[in-house]
Amino acid sequence: MLTLHSGPANRITRRAAIKAGFLGVGGLGLPDYLRAKAAQPAARGSGQKSVILIWLDGGPSQLETFDPKPDAPAEFRGPFGVHKTRTPGVVVSELMPHLATRFDKFSVVRSLHHDNGDHFAAAHWMTTGRFGATSVNQSQKFPSVGSVVARVKGTHTPGLPAYVGLPAAETVYLYPGYMGAAYLGGAYNPFDADRDHKYIGAFSGYRVRTPKWLSSLAATKDAAENTAGKTSLLRQFDTVRRDIDQSGAMSVMDKYQQQALDLVLGSEARVAFDIDREDPKAIDRYGPSPWGQYAAMARRLVEAGVPFVTVDMPHWDDHSSLVQSHAPKIRTVDRIVSALLDDLDERGLLESTLVVVMGEFGRTPRINTGQPGIPIPGRDHWGNAISVLVAGGGIRPGVVVGKTNDKAEHPVERALKPEALLATIYHQLGIDANETFKDHTGRPVPIVDDPTPIRELV
Repeated sequence: MLTLHSGPANRITRRAAIKAGFLGVGGLGLPDYLRAKAAQPAARGSGQKSVILIWLDGGPSQLETFDPKPDAPAEFRGPFGVHKTRTPGVVVSELMPHLATRFDKFSVVRSLHHDNGDHFAAAHWMTTGRFGATSVNQSQKFPSVGSVVARVKGTHTPGLPAYVGLPAAETVYLYPGYMGAAYLGGAYNPFDADRDHKYIGAFSGYRVRTPKWLSSLAATKDAAENTAGKTSLLRQFDTVRRDIDQSGAMSVMDKYQQQALDLVLGSEARVAFDIDREDPKAIDRYGPSPWGQYAAMARRLVEAGVPFVTVDMPHWDDHSSLVQSHAPKIRTVDRIVSALLDDLDERGLLESTLVVVMGEFGRTPRINTGQPGIPIPGRDHWGNAISVLVAGGGIRPGVVVGKTNDKAEHPVERALKPEALLATIYHQLGIDANETFKDHTGRPVPIVDDPTPIRELV
C-alpha cells in the first residue's frame, strides 16, 4: 500500500481523492476539480435517478421517426410508410418497427421547436435550454443539462464520475461542445471514455472495447506492488502535475498522486467501464454497431451509479441520401433504443433511468431534390418541428405530447421550447430548476428560465 500523508489543515476526502485520480487519468483538469470541490456543497435532491441521453448529432427527420404524415403529399410524406403502435391512432415511421411495439414503455414529444436552422445555435439550445451560440460565435454560453446534473447531484457511487460521454461527448464536431459545463467549471465537464474513437458512425465496423486508459490501469495494478509499476502509472499524471505547478499548489501534488493511485486501482470505475466483463449475449441484443455497444455500456454505467451518460450517435445531417443513409441509421436506432428499454426494464432500472433520444433539430418537411452532383432526395435543417423520445425515470409512458400540422411543418398544439424538456428532466431527478449559479460575470443565472415540466409526462 502507498503511504498517505494528510493533516487536518489540508485533508482531502477519500471520495475527492478517487475523483481526483480518475479525472487525472482521463485527461481533465485537476486544478479546476480541486477548486470546485472546495466550494461544492453536498449533493442535493431526492432519489438516485440517472439519465441516458442519446444524442443524434446533425438532426434526425421527424417525419421518418416519430411524426410521420401518411396523408400528406408525396413531396412531404417521403418514401416510407408507417407502423401502428398499441395506442389507437398513434403511428411511427415504418423504419421503427421495434419501437412501435414498445409504445407502452416510452412517450413522444412532437411539438418541440426553437425555429433555428443553425447547427450550433440549435445544439446549444437543445442541450442547455437557452439560445447562446451561433455558427459565427460558437462558444458555449450556458452549462449543459449533463453538467448541471453533475454539479447538483454529484455521483451516486464514490469512485465513478458524475457525467460520462460515450465514446466522447460532442455537438457539431466540437468536444465537449455544448455538452460542457461553461461557467460551472471544468470539473463538471463530461468524462470521455474514448477520445481515440470519437465520432464513430453506425456502420464503422469498430468494436467497442474496454477503454485504453482502463486497460493501462489494470496492467499497472498487476505490478502495483513494485516501484516500477507505481512509477508507470504516475507518469500518466504528468500533465496534471504541470497544471498544478502553474497554479502554485505543487507542494500538495505528491499527496494527491499517492491517494489517487491507491484508490483508483481498486475503484468502481475499473468494473463499470470494463465492457469485456459484460455477457456477450446481453450486448448482442443491441446489434453489431458501435452505437449499440456504447448504449450497452451506458446501461452498465447507470447500473453502477453514474447519474448522467450521453451516447453520441452522429452523422444525421443528410441533405441527400434519405433512403441510402438516413433510413439505415433510423433502423439502427430503433433496434438500439428498443434493446435499451428492454434491458433497463428487465433489470428493474427503467423506473430510475430517464432515457432521452434527440438531436439539435428536425428536417425540412418538403423533400429537396438532392445536392449538386448527388441527385438523391433528402431533407435540410428545420428547427420549427422537433420530435423527441422520452422514457423511464418516472415519465408517464404511451403519451404523445403536442401536434404538428398536416405536413409536420410547425406545432399546432402544445408548442414547447427546449427548456420545457430540460425542466422535465430536472423535475424527474429532484433538481430545483429555480436554483441559480453565478456566470463568468458573477451574475446569478437560474438553471432554466421557466422550470415548468411538461405536465403530460409527469
